[in-house]
Amino acid sequence: MLVSLHIYQQGPVNPVAKQKLDFHLYMISDATGETLLSAGRAVASQYVEANAIEHVYPLIRNEAQLQEVIGQINREPGIVLYTIVDEKMAHLLHSACEKMDVPSVSVLDPVFKAFHSFLRLSANRRASAQHELNANYFKRIEALDYTMEHDDGQLPDGLQDADVILVGVSRTSKTPTSIYLANRGIKTANVPLVPGVSPPSELFLSKKPLIVGLIASADRISQVRQSRNIGGGLTIESYIDRASITQELNNAKQIFQRNNWPVIDVTRRSIEETATAILELYLRDHQI
Repeated sequence: MLVSLHIYQQGPVNPVAKQKLDFHLYMISDATGETLLSAGRAVASQYVEANAIEHVYPLIRNEAQLQEVIGQINREPGIVLYTIVDEKMAHLLHSACEKMDVPSVSVLDPVFKAFHSFLRLSANRRASAQHELNANYFKRIEALDYTMEHDDGQLPDGLQDADVILVGVSRTSKTPTSIYLANRGIKTANVPLVPGVSPPSELFLSKKPLIVGLIASADRISQVRQSRNIGGGLTIESYIDRASITQELNNAKQIFQRNNWPVIDVTRRSIEETATAILELYLRDHQI
């Protein structure tokens, strides 16, 4: 029996607020479904008065699997998004949706048409072609391995081998930003600035990597720290105290300024936005 990867209701429902409209959102792919998840959630998030109940069906590669999905759509109709490169399978799903009078969108079709109009070439139409085990794939794996080994100041002897080093006080999104960059093939180390503890000397001797300082507002850091474990031998009072955090940030800014490192304020940035800003700095002098 075919089971969707997960069903997820977007956003909590506030019983005091206006009742939101629930709707079913089907995302069907012959690969991992990552493209659909990004596109579907990006659009669904714009409808604040509606909750998307997600049904994600990855690796749908034969008609028997697809018919089971169609049966589920028929039982609980909703919006259908799909990335299926096999034209026969895609036509089967589209036709079934038309008969059920539910909207369906082939997310990749407009992109295929744009490529074809410019290149005047036919696409191979291979499922999961973007996940081939090519040089870029192994570069990302190598970057992820390096990043995990050099998280939170570990193995400072290897800092010189990084592409990017992120430096900042606790809870400035160093680790998730590092992992995001690693997924783009960027070897990223991160070094915490802990009160009373000198940063590793290797950090200041590193010439090849781009070193970026991360800061945030004291209020934001205090808020995040209250829900996290403390570290570095700090007491809970000093760890979340705004005055203490302000002093940490001032000390960090002095280090950044002395070493002429670029600084990014992550207070109102998502991980993706922070990583994009870092990539822009990196690309000034490098090619990925």
